[in-house]
Amino acid sequence: MGSKNKLKRFKENETFPNVIQPDRATLNDNAFSLKGKWKSHFFKNNNPIILELGCGKGEYSVHLASLHPDNNYIGIDIKGARFWRGAKTAIEKQLTNVAFLRTQIELITSCFTENEVDEIWITFPDPQIKYKRTKHRLTRPEMLLDYKKVMKPTGLIHLKTDSEFLFGYTLGTASQMGEVLYAHHDIYSNADAPQEATAIQTFYEKLFLEEKKPITYMQFRL
Repeated sequence: MGSKNKLKRFKENETFPNVIQPDRATLNDNAFSLKGKWKSHFFKNNNPIILELGCGKGEYSVHLASLHPDNNYIGIDIKGARFWRGAKTAIEKQLTNVAFLRTQIELITSCFTENEVDEIWITFPDPQIKYKRTKHRLTRPEMLLDYKKVMKPTGLIHLKTDSEFLFGYTLGTASQMGEVLYAHHDIYSNADAPQEATAIQTFYEKLFLEEKKPITYMQFRL
């Protein structure tokens, strides 16, 4: 994507009512105005909140929001030029139950309060295989503990990935820290796979499937 196109998208994001872009200082000072108030001040309802972490183009957030109008969805990513597509699509479809938050996922506890989140989707994150990059892995124990801080005790976490490494790593970590409810290393070969795990395909997922790469999926609680 050219720099002019990126700048255009950044400027357009600023005009979108469904895009929230708090500055890092506000989050570090724990002064984010929507923390603990997403339902009352943004969505203006008491429906469950579901997050998509590392949402990319926001395919899951938008698709799930259109399927489940009685839920609220928030796609989170630091790359605003990517989720511009999801935000624009949501506006075009007049979906008022989906938002996009531009921030680093490591700051999630500055964006949400205890018990504010009902469910989390992690779709095709970078597995961060190299040792020096493990601090950015979205399913490392420290991050799972942060998710637990903002989720309801019954909250589900979904991981969908083409990385067998990340699938195996997360399966072991989730088994130690909580309860794995479902796990399969090739969901498109499994008739019992949850429908939401197979009905929605992200841009990258379609590429992986064209390459005949198996897609893994798991569902767990902490």
